[in-house]
Amino acid sequence: MMFNQILKNKAEKNYEGGESYRLTPELELYTAVVTASLSDKYYEGSDKQMQRISKLVNQVSPEFVAKLAIYTRTQMNLRSVPLLLIVLLSKIHNGDDLVARTIEKTVLRADEIAELLMCYQLLNPSEGEKKLAKLSRQIQNGLKSAFNRFDEYQFAKYDRSNAQVQLRDALFLVHPKAKDAKQQALFDKIVKKELEVPYTWETELSALGQVISKEEKTEAFRAKWEELIFSGRVGYMALLRNLRNMLNAQVSGKAMNQVADLLADPNQVRNSKQLPFRFLSAFREIRGVENPHTQYLMSALEKAIKHSTTNIEGFDEQTSVLLACDVSGSMMTLLNPRSSLEYYDIGLLLAMLFKTRCKSVQSGIFGDKWKVINMPSDNILMSTEQLKNLSNKVGYSTNGYKVIDYLIEKNRKIDKVLFFTDMQMWNSDKRCSSLSKSWKRYKQQFPTSKLYLFDLCGYGQAPLKIAQPDVYLISGWSDRVFDVLSAIEKGTDAIDFISQVKI
Repeated sequence: MMFNQILKNKAEKNYEGGESYRLTPELELYTAVVTASLSDKYYEGSDKQMQRISKLVNQVSPEFVAKLAIYTRTQMNLRSVPLLLIVLLSKIHNGDDLVARTIEKTVLRADEIAELLMCYQLLNPSEGEKKLAKLSRQIQNGLKSAFNRFDEYQFAKYDRSNAQVQLRDALFLVHPKAKDAKQQALFDKIVKKELEVPYTWETELSALGQVISKEEKTEAFRAKWEELIFSGRVGYMALLRNLRNMLNAQVSGKAMNQVADLLADPNQVRNSKQLPFRFLSAFREIRGVENPHTQYLMSALEKAIKHSTTNIEGFDEQTSVLLACDVSGSMMTLLNPRSSLEYYDIGLLLAMLFKTRCKSVQSGIFGDKWKVINMPSDNILMSTEQLKNLSNKVGYSTNGYKVIDYLIEKNRKIDKVLFFTDMQMWNSDKRCSSLSKSWKRYKQQFPTSKLYLFDLCGYGQAPLKIAQPDVYLISGWSDRVFDVLSAIEKGTDAIDFISQVKI
């Protein structure tokens, strides 16, 4: 299988000088894009990150790039990286409709039409005022279909007057053919900038803020939030992002109960396609707010994130599990400049998600040393917060081998060992072992044990050979990593999983 191929069997050095192994181009591209924030990481700036992704796109088949773009958008719920992959694909492939078909399955929101064009403009700079004059024919064809997909509300919701590439610009560039007279009238509205202002929480609050005085603001915003909540017009993600605003506006108990019920509804969680860390961000935002409804909302968020673990397979009562979270200094880097979350948070959160599905489980953190931390399995978000507060208890190196040495010393058989890390393992004491050597010794004791490496940063390196039996690599921050894990449990792997995507 492609997943089990390694370019070089000889150990190289990672960013910390520790033992590492290079991945295949397909696997490295997969790990790079599903962990890409397109902003600076601890060991890799955003420019270097994009250059590496571009280089890897040239080393794999165009079909794999197309399938990866569709997979990251439709399964991992990412938005910027799939558009980047499409633009890079258009630079290396032509002669058929592969790019256009990829766009049809990847552009799922009206604003992604303009975003794709903006990405193309950035990666294909040209002189003069018409910066998109040489737009790829296949991108044009793909966006023609995209224009036929959305209605007036969707176009109006995302029509940004201050954007560098606006919907009107896109329409002139792409020249979509209207399906009927009604759609032609819609296209005319886009050209004339006459789209009807949509009823959304953003437009309603913005309009309210322009007409009331500062003294009236608290009561007016409370009433407006209640109107929006009871109207059912506030989407799931908007609720997550505005819980603090609602609490500060002193929204009524009846309204907050409705918000909590919606947040905790399994169907709403499933349909919202939120990345798990969105729940953690919301939890942190409201935790310190003094309001009688704060704790109720915190409980609703706990229920919500627990619903996202229902597709984790392979962890029954007989399966013994160890969860090891990397709390080294390099993990304490923000996901992006606008986020309050670090890679460290993602690792802790994913580990606590797995913990809810395991009956026989130990969890802990490692840096200079490894420390077992006993936590209840019920409260995922609160346990994540408590674990983060313990980071200074183990130091800030990345001595992952000590996790395995602990098991060897205890003579303890674990069916599945899961690491959540940036993969930059090294040994602060050079006389000691490495993860590769320790795992080899452990497998001699317990040959049926399996090791799962959850790569959270995608630097393209692994601390041991992925080609060896019972060692698996999974990447990303989405709850869809559980699907990849399920695929592995059924005898396949991440690359096979992506290769099954229909274009």
